[in-house]
Amino acid sequence: MQLTYGLHARNLKGDFFGGVTAAIVALPLALAFGVSSGAGAIAGIYGAVFVGLFSALFGGTPSQVSGPTGPMTVVMAGVFTHYAALDPDTGPAMAFTVVMLGGFFQVLFGVFRLGQFITLMPFPVISGFMTGIGTIIILLQLPPFLGAEAIVGVVDVVTSVPDMILNASIPALVLGGTTLLIVYATPRSIEKWLPAPLIALFVGTLLSLYFFQSVDVIGVIPTGLPSLHWPVVNLDLAQDMLISALMLATLGSIDSLLTSLVADNLTRTQHRSERELVGQGIGNMVAGLFGGLPGAGATMRTVVNIRAGGKTPLSGMTHALILFIIVLGAGDFASHIPLAVLAGILIKVGIDIIDWRFLRRVHKAPIFVMALMTSVWGLTVFVDLITAVAVGVFIANIYTVKRLSDTQVESLRIIQDNPDDHQFLDAVESQYLQDAQGRVLLYQLNGPVSYASAKGISNKLVGCKSHEVLVLDFSNVPHIDVSTALALEEVIMDASLASQEVMMSGANTMVSHILDRMSVAALVEEKNRFNSREAALRAARDQILEAESFPLSALPD
Repeated sequence: MQLTYGLHARNLKGDFFGGVTAAIVALPLALAFGVSSGAGAIAGIYGAVFVGLFSALFGGTPSQVSGPTGPMTVVMAGVFTHYAALDPDTGPAMAFTVVMLGGFFQVLFGVFRLGQFITLMPFPVISGFMTGIGTIIILLQLPPFLGAEAIVGVVDVVTSVPDMILNASIPALVLGGTTLLIVYATPRSIEKWLPAPLIALFVGTLLSLYFFQSVDVIGVIPTGLPSLHWPVVNLDLAQDMLISALMLATLGSIDSLLTSLVADNLTRTQHRSERELVGQGIGNMVAGLFGGLPGAGATMRTVVNIRAGGKTPLSGMTHALILFIIVLGAGDFASHIPLAVLAGILIKVGIDIIDWRFLRRVHKAPIFVMALMTSVWGLTVFVDLITAVAVGVFIANIYTVKRLSDTQVESLRIIQDNPDDHQFLDAVESQYLQDAQGRVLLYQLNGPVSYASAKGISNKLVGCKSHEVLVLDFSNVPHIDVSTALALEEVIMDASLASQEVMMSGANTMVSHILDRMSVAALVEEKNRFNSREAALRAARDQILEAESFPLSALPD
């Protein structure tokens, strides 16, 4: 594996401007995410630096810019708060150990080529948990926006809303409202040169310094080189840490690969999913080692980078290095940033994450889709992401399997002596069935037959007219699975118990392989296995007529 993908110096100007622009956009977000997570503003900056640098260097999406994102920060906030509450001394170190473990899992996802499966998630589930994440971000930012003390739990925030509104701080509301006004009202012509969140950050901080000194601010931010956070594992919490790490890895992988798809559409290129996961994993492992937030591919920063001319990993690396230079000397200014301003910026982020495009038409969607999306949304907000995604994917898959089963069972054809059914046969095959006078039943399987229709395979024969020969036709079946093979075994054994002859026709190499491995083909005599349906029907007809001593020479070939 090469160390980089698409790294070259033929686009230095575009990559430099793309990296600078992305860094300007990333700065206020990194500070806000750091404060929101509970780990501190500097953790957000370090996350943007290390995830941004190493995911660009080792990743598989050349123009992608990575760093802390809303979804990842929501999970990290829960992780950090959880372990800090369990053990104030080693809790933060365990939280960053979880970040490292999450990065390690992402590397494994890439090594085992799981990237192609991670994004195969039903759209209502993705919509539900993204909308849920946006809702969580908005709710958790209400306390600082209203000038109240920070509240960790979503339920606690919801129950405290009336009191927070009644006791709202006017200065905090003014700063938060001004921030929202700026991020929404800044003309696009200005945003091309100076991102609205950065304008809001400067304006809000200046307002607080001159008019609202009483509002809560970030406070002292460490400057200088980051210190190492060596892994700390509490064996009693090992399982809990692994689950948290897996949650971060899964969410980070989904977030990154979806952003990679956006980058592909803008640049007309094709990312490499496995390499991207490896790069993201390395970035998160290094971020955790230096006390940074976990990150993923950031859609807004990636789009800004591409529009500013960034095309290669140099742009993402430039973005990270500029942020590192800023943090070395901008700590004094950043310490005066009001929490209400950061809350306003993050509320805008939360609003943008919500899937408004789907919500606007959700009432037109089928009831199942609407129920699935809202269920995942509710579970994300009031339970946790892993439960929400797991339940959503499980329900969606069960529903899909049921529909697939119905479709596959409907495609199965029972053809006997009804002339209307003979439209699926050629003239010769139809004649053979007519000669058999309803005593041969053709069971025609069609399309890929999976476990979804295994139960329906045997049920399809219930109520069929009596017959003496059963022909199982696989001519239109590209493959079957083990469940289908075992269902066919039941059909063959039932036919044998009813003293019916069983024949098979048209099984290709893949189908024959499964039937042989599961010892199903052995239940059918060698002489009753045919390459074509026509040969099987002719043999079935001949067997019926021979039993009656009918002169076969009198029949046409």
